[in-house]
Amino acid sequence: MKKVIVTGGAGFIGSAFVKKLNCEGIDDILIVDALGKNDKWKNLLGHRFADYLHKDVFIDRLISGRLEFEPSAVVHMGACSSTTVRDVEYLMENNYRYTKTLAHWCAACGIRFLYASSAATYGNGENGFSDECDLRSLRPLNPYGYSKHLFDLLAERDGLFEKIAGLKFFNVFGPNEYHKGDMASLVFKGFRRISETGRIGLFKSYRQEYSDGEQARDFVYVKDCTEAMWWLLSHEKVNGLFNLGTGVARTWNDLAMALFSAMDRSPKIDYVDMPGGLPDRYQYFSRAETGKLAKAGCALKFRSLEEAVKDYVAIHLTKENPHY
Repeated sequence: MKKVIVTGGAGFIGSAFVKKLNCEGIDDILIVDALGKNDKWKNLLGHRFADYLHKDVFIDRLISGRLEFEPSAVVHMGACSSTTVRDVEYLMENNYRYTKTLAHWCAACGIRFLYASSAATYGNGENGFSDECDLRSLRPLNPYGYSKHLFDLLAERDGLFEKIAGLKFFNVFGPNEYHKGDMASLVFKGFRRISETGRIGLFKSYRQEYSDGEQARDFVYVKDCTEAMWWLLSHEKVNGLFNLGTGVARTWNDLAMALFSAMDRSPKIDYVDMPGGLPDRYQYFSRAETGKLAKAGCALKFRSLEEAVKDYVAIHLTKENPHY
């Protein structure tokens, strides 16, 4: 890999992967994003890259044949990642159609293409969390998940998975998520809350089989994600759709306790009501089945939740310059 385009390159996972590319000696990178008026630009501080283009300018130049940057790979992390956005037309254009255009261009030009799907495509998990399942059986719970799922279906239908690779990210947390507001991880938001009040709030459970705070997710550290992404980008003959998670489900109570421990604080947890409308769209359990990526040869060891939270807190959240 010599020249790489990273869409969403100033975002959470995208900027962390630019860091990984730099560590591998790659700095001929085109960053594609929409920086807007928030502090997302700070995720690029200290990173080495060749150029930046707004996402609309980039796709226009690509479609019209005026893109001067000739990549050997495209890492497509750019998308609206909010699970609460209700503007379905926006999600269809920004998440589905944009990805479709870019994937077909890469496939036609023989360019390595790696893109972000999401565990949100699995819905409530009634059909499991296998990346070898029949995609048509999945029922996402929100428009964001559906916009991601729709491209997965198209890629399968058009035979793109013979040429491209997709990753279904589970609950990713870690440095460079600071601009995400309500969509930032509970580790980041909880660190601030504990620092200010000594307490953390977790959602109550609305299902009898789950006690408060015992809803469980597959929490995966962004630094481990970038290692898996680099492995997949470097193995150009490995294509298809893969889960990216630890393969272990941990509860929100576990996460809160790991955070209190990393901050050397006594645990104080409040269980709060979910916002209106959320209980019907809430995912109570997720756990990535990781066998497919392992069988492809990716033998990465993921940090435990406690190890990852400790690293995040000690190296980033307690520092004056927390960016990665």
